[in-house]
Amino acid sequence: MSLKSIKNKIKGVDKTHKVTKAMEAVSAVKMRKSQERALSGRPFAVAALNVLKRVGGSFDASAHPLVVVRPVEKICIVVVTSDKGLAGSLNSAVLKAVHDELARRGLPKESYEFICLGRKGYEHFAKRGFKVVHHAVNISDSVQHEDLEEVSALVANLYVGKRCDLALVVFTSFLSTFEHSAVVRTLLPLTPSEIEATVRDITPQKGRYAEDAEREPIETLRYEVEPDTETVLNELLPYLLRITVYHALLEAKASEHSSRMVAMKNASDKARDMSKDLRREFNKARQSLITREVSEIVGGIEAMR
Repeated sequence: MSLKSIKNKIKGVDKTHKVTKAMEAVSAVKMRKSQERALSGRPFAVAALNVLKRVGGSFDASAHPLVVVRPVEKICIVVVTSDKGLAGSLNSAVLKAVHDELARRGLPKESYEFICLGRKGYEHFAKRGFKVVHHAVNISDSVQHEDLEEVSALVANLYVGKRCDLALVVFTSFLSTFEHSAVVRTLLPLTPSEIEATVRDITPQKGRYAEDAEREPIETLRYEVEPDTETVLNELLPYLLRITVYHALLEAKASEHSSRMVAMKNASDKARDMSKDLRREFNKARQSLITREVSEIVGGIEAMR
């Protein structure tokens, strides 16, 4: 390999190192903001869960359309992935979790309807012939509860209209900066245990925010409801469904930025090591060239003598 080609490779690797280092820093900032946003909504989610527990202790809510349990013949799956790559195994883990769930259920392809939040999931299932009833891409990191009203309303309508007997959400749960896992949660029928698991997982197991939130006790009290039971449940249950989808999306965002930060860090380290190796090779080649030229000069002088 010539000195010029080695030098061009060194320049290319150094440029790549600058890009990956910048992407690592950006992802780190976005990851911290996503964690803070999820944690800031945790007290409200706990309060909403407390209300559901207390309402459930006051009267039987099992007859509500969003709570009633039916034999599972049709399933709606909300899949949360990223729009872009360069995030390690983030998206492949979510897609694998979905296919594992499909294999476990053993239902025909026509029994599934998908709602895809993120381009990677939408392209994957649309290409394989699954029915995608809704998809959203380019979802901002500053997602608000109201932004998911359409998705949660669609899931609720599919369940109430008996187009599905079970609604699931598959996303990446953020455990720590270097650890996250794909999880499958039940959206409908709505149960306190699933909401409680969502609230519990908002706080990461390790890292800066691991001890920021306390485990609030959830009490079960009996009290009267006004104006009436149906009105309260019609307001409360869809909102709890939206909270579950909202925090699943926040978890996925934090996991995406974390995974991309780690992937870019690894790429930066590899680029730095490759640059060192290329510089060493360049120095060896240049030294070899200098030695050869000196030998030729000395040989020419000896010949002239």
